[in-house]
Amino acid sequence: MSFFKDGSEIDKYIGGVFREAGNHPRSGPKFRAANIVMRVIYTDPDFELTVALREDFQVACGPTDLKPDVTMTMPADVADQFWRGDYNLTIGLAKGQVKAKGPIGKILRLIPLTKPLFPMYRAQIAEKDRGVAREGGPR
Repeated sequence: MSFFKDGSEIDKYIGGVFREAGNHPRSGPKFRAANIVMRVIYTDPDFELTVALREDFQVACGPTDLKPDVTMTMPADVADQFWRGDYNLTIGLAKGQVKAKGPIGKILRLIPLTKPLFPMYRAQIAEKDRGVAREGGPR
């Protein structure tokens, strides 16, 4: 069973950290300068998130007219592990646990910018973690 019950939770937590990333004092300017559009297709549960890493920084949930430069596909639980700082995305790509189409090098250069965002994600997800622990689920 997935940690996330549905796409709205993926949007709340993972989409939330992406939305905050655009305004992060250290990472935000570098994300905006990347000038790429990244689509992430999550599975279990199914959800689609598109992030425009450019001056008009945007996070779009579901289908959008934003044309992605890079499309990544991964289980939502892998994304949760990544944002907690517990999953090496580069190794995941190499092992095929995470699939990517497009100029992967651009995404690999952005990965270090996400590290300062991990505490933000862990703070956001802490409430859900407590609820899952009360219900006796994973985590």
